[in-house]
Amino acid sequence: MKISKTTFAIATAIGATLAAVPAAAQVNGIATADRALAVANAQALQAGYKQIEDQNQSQLTTLQQLEQQRQTALKAFDTNGDGQVSDAEANAAPEASKQQVRSLDQQISGIQMPMQRARMYVLTQVAQQYGPAVEQVIADRSIQVMLAPDALIYAPESADVTEAVTAAINTRVQSAEIAPPADWQPSQAAAQLYQEIQQLMYLSVLRQAAAQQQSAQPQTPAQPTGR
Repeated sequence: MKISKTTFAIATAIGATLAAVPAAAQVNGIATADRALAVANAQALQAGYKQIEDQNQSQLTTLQQLEQQRQTALKAFDTNGDGQVSDAEANAAPEASKQQVRSLDQQISGIQMPMQRARMYVLTQVAQQYGPAVEQVIADRSIQVMLAPDALIYAPESADVTEAVTAAINTRVQSAEIAPPADWQPSQAAAQLYQEIQQLMYLSVLRQAAAQQQSAQPQTPAQPTGR
């Protein structure tokens, strides 16, 4: 997933999603928690992401410019004007155009990789506290069974203890380092969780954009009734 300035600025938008999730007690000893959502809303992760953004403003500006150049270059591939580039169109494009896109991709990747690595380092530190936080919530609420959301066909909202898990994470880790050691490499599990959180953030931005667009539309005045 491409990282943009907008993506870096939306870590706190996850909070709006969690605000709608009640922290009521579990149902008959059974509860559920969303790991990605709990970690994404942790204060240490949001603060770490924001610190990375603040320290990479110039890189983010350059990245945005390169993304725009790439979109412009790809328009030349779209010979039928449908807004998409098919395999046939990509193969038929002039070699010079292909090389331009490849060069832009390399530049974009070169900017993205250090920031992605820093974010995954922050995420790893916060995610390490997810297990202990879950154990704390289980003990505090006398939970007998804890399930992942995708293991449930149906459960009332009161079964969701994600917000409580986030609160427990916040008590265990208040801040995270943003500069990984030179030899540090993210685990496969951390990379997977990172992608899940990126998807959450992307969906949150889409919802916010849709809500803003809807609120910006002029309201149709009510038609008078009667004579």
